[in-house]
Amino acid sequence: MFALVTGASGGIGLCLAEELAKRKINLLLIARSEDKLTAAATHLKSKYGIEAFIFTIDLSQPLAENKVKAWVDAHQWPVNIVINNAGYGLWGRAEDLDISTLNNMMQLNMNSMVNLSHSMIPILRKQTQSYILNVASTAAYQAVPTLTVYAATKAFVVLYSRGLRWELKGTGISVSCLSPGATSTGFIDRAGMQSMKERADKFSMKAEVVAAIGIDGMFKRKAEIIPGFVNWISVMATYLLPKTLVERIAYGLYKV
Repeated sequence: MFALVTGASGGIGLCLAEELAKRKINLLLIARSEDKLTAAATHLKSKYGIEAFIFTIDLSQPLAENKVKAWVDAHQWPVNIVINNAGYGLWGRAEDLDISTLNNMMQLNMNSMVNLSHSMIPILRKQTQSYILNVASTAAYQAVPTLTVYAATKAFVVLYSRGLRWELKGTGISVSCLSPGATSTGFIDRAGMQSMKERADKFSMKAEVVAAIGIDGMFKRKAEIIPGFVNWISVMATYLLPKTLVERIAYGLYKV
C-alpha cells in the first residue's frame, strides 16, 4: 500500500511521511521543491527500507489534482492513505495583505484539499480500509485577528473533514482532521511572523511529536486530533467562553 502526502518537503509534512515510513508504509511525496523532495525520498528509503516516489507540483495551480491522479493511475499504485498537508498562513491586517497572495493561500488551503480529496476517493474506495488526514490548526476554532483569512481557511478544513467523514461512513474510508497548535516548523517564517518567533518557540511542540500523534489518531479513526494538552484546553475554551473574550485574547497574542 501507498500513502500520498502533500507538502512533504519539510515541516509537519515530512514528519508525517517519516512516521508512516517507520510503519513500513510506502510513500508518494508531493511538494513544489524537487531538491527537497528528492532528499526526503532518499533519506526515507535508505533509513526504513520502503519505496518512496516524488511528484513536483504547485498544488495551488489549476487542475493540479488531475495531474496527481494521472500520475498515480499511470503507475497503478494502490493508495490507501491521503494526507492533505500542503498549506501556509499569512500574518497581518487583512486589508494590508496582498490580495493575490491571499487568494493563493485560500486556493491551496481549501480548494486544493477538496480537489485532491475528490480525485483520490475513487482510488481509496478500491482498498478494504483507507484514510484521509487533513491538516488544520487550533486557529480553526476561533477568529484570529491578523491571521483572519488563515484561521478561516482552517475552520473550513475542520468542517469539510467532519462532513466528508459522515458522507463516507460505511465505505471503508475514514476521514480525520489534525489540528496542531504552535509547532516547530517553517510556518512562522512563511507567514511573516518573525517578530513572534521567540515567543512562539516557548510554546511550540516538536513536529515529530505532532506527526506521531496525528498518525496514531488517523489509524484510530478519530474525527479530530488535537495534539498536546494545552492545545486541547485552548480549543475547549472556545466552546465555553464568550466569542468576544476568545477573540480579544487572540488579538492580544497576535496583533501586529
